[in-house]
Amino acid sequence: MNFYQKVYSLVKKIPKGKVATYGQIASIISTPRAARMVGWALHVGAEENKAPWQRVINSKGMISTTCLDHPKDLQAYLLKKEGVEVKKTENNYFIQLDKYLWRPKKAKK
Repeated sequence: MNFYQKVYSLVKKIPKGKVATYGQIASIISTPRAARMVGWALHVGAEENKAPWQRVINSKGMISTTCLDHPKDLQAYLLKKEGVEVKKTENNYFIQLDKYLWRPKKAKK
């Protein structure tokens, strides 16, 4: 299984109503310094691989996408539909990591 496939497989395990961070995904698949690559993997293939890209945010609890295909407003909307509280500041959206962070008991690669 290649890096992208590992990302999609793991992201599919994040339950509705929870989020994970790019770095968390990278660490779980044994590539802890590859958080940006996790973002890129979701950018190029999440929809095709049916991976819920909206459930992955940055380590500050912020929606940080800059993708025109998946704008911040869309990600916030999809998370709200799943029951995640999203707070908007001037130009950003935040999620309480202490409340919504996915903590898998034992992640499988």
